[in-house]
Amino acid sequence: MTSRWSFPVRVAAALAAAGSAVLLCAPAAAAHSVLVSSSPAADASVAAGPAEAVLEFNEPVENRFTELAVLGPDGTSHWEAGPASVVDARVSAPLRPLGPAGSYTIHYRVTSADGHPVTGTIPFRLAVAGPASAAPVAAAVTRPDGDDAVPLWPWITGGAVLLGTGFAVARRLSRADA
Repeated sequence: MTSRWSFPVRVAAALAAAGSAVLLCAPAAAAHSVLVSSSPAADASVAAGPAEAVLEFNEPVENRFTELAVLGPDGTSHWEAGPASVVDARVSAPLRPLGPAGSYTIHYRVTSADGHPVTGTIPFRLAVAGPASAAPVAAAVTRPDGDDAVPLWPWITGGAVLLGTGFAVARRLSRADA
């Protein structure tokens, strides 16, 4: 029995289906990075402000899109003195001398080795007011320049090519049936 579709049309349809499956199907989920420890520790009470905030994860994290902010008791004042640095599974950021006594919170966002973002907060308490008892001006969370980030345009272009191929194959098949 012969097929009513020509060989090139069948090959194009198979390639379009395979390409769509690759782009649209998510790979099996890999384990995300897990916070193992922090300094200051979660819910710790410290007598003096630390010189830096340190987070340790169970596996190395990516250096892309890393954010680490330390917010003061008012919830808006930032106490980090520079951008976060990533070395394998360790993320750290220098801190300015902390100010008023009260609850501080470390907010973090890192990218797991599998590419998924991991976010969280770590509360700690400053028991004795630090030398900078007046809150600093609220600062934006610093981010690396992202030069090593994967651009979005190749994915959009690839999807458009696959979608166009699918439409062309469907149109050709509908003409063949007519």
